[in-house]
Amino acid sequence: MPDTPPAVPDFTRWPSFPFEGDLRVKQLDDPVPVEPPRKGEGNRECITCGAPDEAYIWVGERWRVRAMDRPTGLPMVLILESRSHLDLGDLPNLLAAELGVMTVRLERAIRSLDGVARVHVNRWGDGSAHLHLWFLARPYGQLQLRGTFLSLWDSILPPIPEAKWRENLALVAAWLAEFGGRPLAEPPRIEWQAPSSFTSTLPTIETDDPVGDLVSVIEAAEENPTAEESPAGIGGSATAGSTTSGGSTATDGSADATTAESPAIPGQRPPSPDEAKPAVGQAGGA
Repeated sequence: MPDTPPAVPDFTRWPSFPFEGDLRVKQLDDPVPVEPPRKGEGNRECITCGAPDEAYIWVGERWRVRAMDRPTGLPMVLILESRSHLDLGDLPNLLAAELGVMTVRLERAIRSLDGVARVHVNRWGDGSAHLHLWFLARPYGQLQLRGTFLSLWDSILPPIPEAKWRENLALVAAWLAEFGGRPLAEPPRIEWQAPSSFTSTLPTIETDDPVGDLVSVIEAAEENPTAEESPAGIGGSATAGSTTSGGSTATDGSADATTAESPAIPGQRPPSPDEAKPAVGQAGGA
């Protein structure tokens, strides 16, 4: 007798659920005895450790903040990462305390942007062993986007204008720099010819590795192991709704490790696994 498929859960009828029509629940695969290593785990290279500071919008002594490669549907999506190659449960007390401060500081910076009502903080970590927390800005007044499906809506909504996206990145970077560190994002320049328009002086990144691009939260390589990495029974998609708290410096100023002569390209992705350097041994924030 064939198995009876499970009933569709009640949340599919919530106003915030992004899809409609006939839906069917997948059959759950059998569990595997050993889970595969994540990026940066075992003998696998860590993309985050190999990423230069220029790939981020703000960097400090122990923490870095990066954006997506391009605008997405939400007003702002940012990722907070530790410099040290540690996961959440591996943080020593100092970094754990700083993580809380950085989470509050970054949430406030994003919430200060025009048109932002709430900031969702998420941590999944199934794709990468290097600590990274997601900060997702929910647009003001968009009540249908409330709740645990916000990361799905980020892939569905049309992208926000690039000029507004770059301006938001610069504002968040400047806010964080008030407490230390180094901002690496600049707002778009104004062309004073008529008609005036906002344009960015920063070049566009061309990449031959679309798999490594940060296109949206739900498609990020940090959260989704590739098919060849996942044996039967290991799901690759991130589940919206897991929340956690994140981090920063316990003092008001984190010293800059280096100085930059020119700003980086906001949202530039870290190198792909083939491009990444081996994991850096020293920890900038430990």
